[in-house]
Amino acid sequence: MEPETKLAEQGQRAEPAPSAADLARWQRNLQHEWAGAEIMRTLAARTRNPIRAATMERLAAQESQQADYWANKLTAAGVALPPPQPSLYDRGVQALAERLGSRAVLPLVAADALRALDAYRRQPDAGPLVGSETAVAHGVAALVYGDGAVQTMEAGREHRRSTAGNGSLRAAVFGINDGLVSNLSLVMGVAGAAPDNQWILLSGLAGLLAGAFSMGGGEFISMLSQKELFEKELEIEREHIRTAPAAEQATLAQVYENKGLAPDQARTVAAQLMADPDVALDTIAREQLGLNPDELGSPHAAAGASFVSFAIGAIVPILPFLFLQGQLAILCSFALGGLALFVVGALLSLFTARNPLLSGLRMVGIGLGAAVVTYIIGRVIGVSVAG
Repeated sequence: MEPETKLAEQGQRAEPAPSAADLARWQRNLQHEWAGAEIMRTLAARTRNPIRAATMERLAAQESQQADYWANKLTAAGVALPPPQPSLYDRGVQALAERLGSRAVLPLVAADALRALDAYRRQPDAGPLVGSETAVAHGVAALVYGDGAVQTMEAGREHRRSTAGNGSLRAAVFGINDGLVSNLSLVMGVAGAAPDNQWILLSGLAGLLAGAFSMGGGEFISMLSQKELFEKELEIEREHIRTAPAAEQATLAQVYENKGLAPDQARTVAAQLMADPDVALDTIAREQLGLNPDELGSPHAAAGASFVSFAIGAIVPILPFLFLQGQLAILCSFALGGLALFVVGALLSLFTARNPLLSGLRMVGIGLGAAVVTYIIGRVIGVSVAG
């Protein structure tokens, strides 16, 4: 019996009359599965690599099958199926998928799949879906980080995470966090030593510019070096495909054997891939090098994003000193910084599948702790100098 048929039948089994809370939860689950399937289909349509696109389509089909499970339970309870009404979060991810594609969005989808799996494990009537949701979570994680999260290089090469895992959204959030924590600490340190708006603003703006240029320049050099290395590796593989196709085909066949295909099937797949040099290069880059040829990154874009994201975070603790004076400005900067830290921490939970409240509070504790320490140090230094 097909897995989807089993899920459908399990959703229709006679059970005690569900409560209103159960019905509401089933409807939320249904809407989330519908939205998940649509997001994966959107990402598949925007993906040029046919193998990755096919994987995304398969994952979308699994999400649809899980949606059918909840639809059947609602129908068996005599509840009319609602029209698709995705949550605000799902609508946001769908909008990002339509505009940014898989590199930015898949880390969000991977974390969301882990949250869904955890939720299903805590729902007694979702037991039949745990195995399917586990497969979805593993499938998305493989798309983001590669099989096993770390790709093994050829003999003698280092290990490297797949570049797909370095989502631009996550990088932007971390950039904002860096700017916020570093400049909040700097501003508090100066405020403790010399609570004069002129000095605080001057120090805060200097910290913003210095940090932003440092982040942008460092990211540019890092991305440029990485891209040049990746392009050189791809050039070597392209030449190897041209001059020694039989050896590359044998290597690909071995890769697919290691993944579980029978030797004959592995050789057949390898032969089909090698028939098109571009497809062969794309596959070898992903399977052997852990690279995504379509997403090697732009040094200029990375530098600009790092500069802007750091500056956004760094300007937050300065704002109160533009309008307020003395201790009131310090307290407002501290409070505004704490609020921003909580928001950043909650946003980071989208990529880690952690509880947003706990993630936000942890970030507040770390950031404000650093700010308090630098304020005390500044205060001690200011008193010593004045004395």
